[in-house]
Amino acid sequence: MNYIGSKQRLLPFLHASITQVVQKDLKDCVFCDLFAGTGIVGRSFKPHCKNIISNDLEYYSYILNKNYIANTQPLDYEEHLYFLNQLEGDKGFIFEEYSENGKANRMYFSAYNGAKIDAIRQQIESWNVNREITQELYWFLLASLLESADKVANTASVYGAFLKNIKKTAQQNIVLSPATFVPTSQENTVYQKNSNTLIHEISGDILYLDPPYNARQYGANYHLLNTIGYYDTFIPAGKTGLRQYNKSLYCTSKEVEKQFAELIQAAQFQYIFVSYNNEGLMSPTMIQSILENNGKYSLYTKDYQRFKADKTENRNHVANSTTEYLHVLEK
Repeated sequence: MNYIGSKQRLLPFLHASITQVVQKDLKDCVFCDLFAGTGIVGRSFKPHCKNIISNDLEYYSYILNKNYIANTQPLDYEEHLYFLNQLEGDKGFIFEEYSENGKANRMYFSAYNGAKIDAIRQQIESWNVNREITQELYWFLLASLLESADKVANTASVYGAFLKNIKKTAQQNIVLSPATFVPTSQENTVYQKNSNTLIHEISGDILYLDPPYNARQYGANYHLLNTIGYYDTFIPAGKTGLRQYNKSLYCTSKEVEKQFAELIQAAQFQYIFVSYNNEGLMSPTMIQSILENNGKYSLYTKDYQRFKADKTENRNHVANSTTEYLHVLEK
């Protein structure tokens, strides 16, 4: 999934840095990814740690992590996936409100894909309501749908706007691909809570923090994934069809320092790692000051090429150099 702030390309850096600091077998460690997003960091540590705690306030993230983190045993999904891929489209809510030829004229999806998403989503929910599938399979199928829908979305990268014409990748017919996960023997926990609330309820060894860096609200940027996940009834607002969404105080310059300081003070973890780049609302010195007030501080940095969607007509991706800071606190 093309995701703002994804740590996919930084995973080797994160693994090397965290392993160097902790200096003990991760199999004995409880690892918490408190602002999980797509869960890419938690997924990468899942095979190596004792347990994973994953959390994010957004429902699309909860769905992905209920599959990638909470699911630990192999699933028999092939027949269900085949059945869903054979369904005829159904011109339901996604088609009418977010697709080409729909009544709202919001071109997030082609007409075919919008109707197919409706049909798949309705069938998954029918199986779930009638208890014809397990909860593990339910989250697996929902995660598969979100990721497959994202691949054919008619956007530059996020869902803050749609393109005026259906681009080539969005013209392709959606195919439900399996959101396969790594089987393990552990029991992991996934939450959908405010991080500053949850931090008082959990404890462990390694706390990884990747909070929002700037004023972009993830609930607005990925609202349509939440809508597919909830598949509820509401009146979409404005040209982009927004739903009511969560607003993180980490995205506001007036509140972020206070929120971060309270989180660090309350954290019941020995090792705390904070990913934050040089373009964020909090300066490196601000983060350092807060962490130093709570224990031993150190810093790791990594320069890399971050890619973001270009706003020009060809929608190519352009390289953007940035520095990733991994702030470390040992309590």
